[in-house]
Order: sequence, then C-alpha cells, then structure tokens
Amino acid sequence: MVNVAGRSPRGSSRAHETREAIVDAAERLFAEHGVGDVSNRQIGQAAGQANNFAVGYHFGAKADLVRAIVRRYTTETEGRRLRMLDEMTDSGDLRAWVSCLVRPATGHLDALGVPSWRARCLAQFNTVPALRQIIVDESVATPSMRRTLDGMFRLLPGLPPEVHAGRGDMSRLLVVHTLAERERALHEGGPTPRTTWEATALGLIDALAGLWLAPVTTSTVTTRTDPPACVD
Repeated sequence: MVNVAGRSPRGSSRAHETREAIVDAAERLFAEHGVGDVSNRQIGQAAGQANNFAVGYHFGAKADLVRAIVRRYTTETEGRRLRMLDEMTDSGDLRAWVSCLVRPATGHLDALGVPSWRARCLAQFNTVPALRQIIVDESVATPSMRRTLDGMFRLLPGLPPEVHAGRGDMSRLLVVHTLAERERALHEGGPTPRTTWEATALGLIDALAGLWLAPVTTSTVTTRTDPPACVD
C-alpha cells in the first residue's frame, strides 16, 4: 500500500522514527556541548545513522533542526497552558497569569523525569541571538501564550516601553536559566534550592510577580553637546 505522496506507511513511520532519534540526539548534545561545538555528523552518529548526511536530509539547515526541538517543547507546553487557561476566569490576580507562564514548563520537565536535557538545550539556544529569536517566534506566537501575556499586561498599565521590554528580557532569562540549572543539578545528583518542580514553580511565580510589580525608578540622562570645561 502506498499513500498519495508515494511513500508507504512503513516508510513514513521509519522516517518519523529517524527524525525523532535525530531530535533526541541533538537535544542531548546541544545541552551538553553547546550548539556551535556539535556537528551534524556527530548528531547523526549519536542518533544511530550510518549516513553522514542524515541530519541535513531530514532537517536541512541547523536552524531548522533547532526549530524542530523548540516546537516539540512548545507543543507540550501549549497543551498544558491551554488547559490552565480554560479553567481560569478573567482573573485580576497577576500571579494567576504568571502561573500560566511558568507551570506548563515545570510540569512538562517534571514529566520528562531524570535525566532530561530539554531545559539545558533551550538555555544553550538562548545564548545565540539567531536561535534565541526562534524560541521567541515559536513560543510567543502560540494562542495560549498570547492569551496569557494579554491577561498579564492588562494588569500592568503605565509601564514605560523600555521598562516593559527590559522586564520581559529579565523574565525570560530568569525562567530559562532557573529551569536549566535545576535540570542540571538533578542530572548530576547535586543539591537543588527547591525540592520539587512544583516548589520551583512557586519560587519563579513569586520572583516574576515581584519583578513586574516593582516600582519604576526614572533616571535623567544628560547628553553633552559642548566639550567639557578644563579643570586645573
């Protein structure tokens, strides 16, 4: 039996399994070594592929492989977040909206068990501007994230644009690296500040709510147009 695309169901299943094996291997290697130090050949070998061009054949450029890793993560967190939002009313509590940002990620990582590499892999992507943009594009564009951010920002009127942007960057860094550090510590059997992923979620919700509700200190920057006077 052949489908309309000319590929048998068995061939389609085999291709899917190969892609999943490549994504699994890339996620682990990127987490452990960084994106720039891992070649497609190394990923293919770790995925059990004898063909050195398997990664390029299935994914094209490295950015496309990164996008596949990010989409696998956002698909999982999107479902969790949508379920949370469906159970919410139009809340006026900022913490409820922040919880919708945090708990889908911590719940997903908890479900992965130990060891996992997903949070550390995303943290590595976050250090490369072009790859960080893929994370932003893939995560912020989801319906659940748009609903969550709309709910949050409705409760934060009057923040200057530069403060808003700055706190958004701080929030992203705080979440990404807190999750990655906990995942690393669990993998290595080391101590963690919080005993469970749920406790980690509570700590992040506290920190993020405090960050967004913090007072804004304005500063005046004087631009000098004349050369400074000489001082004897």
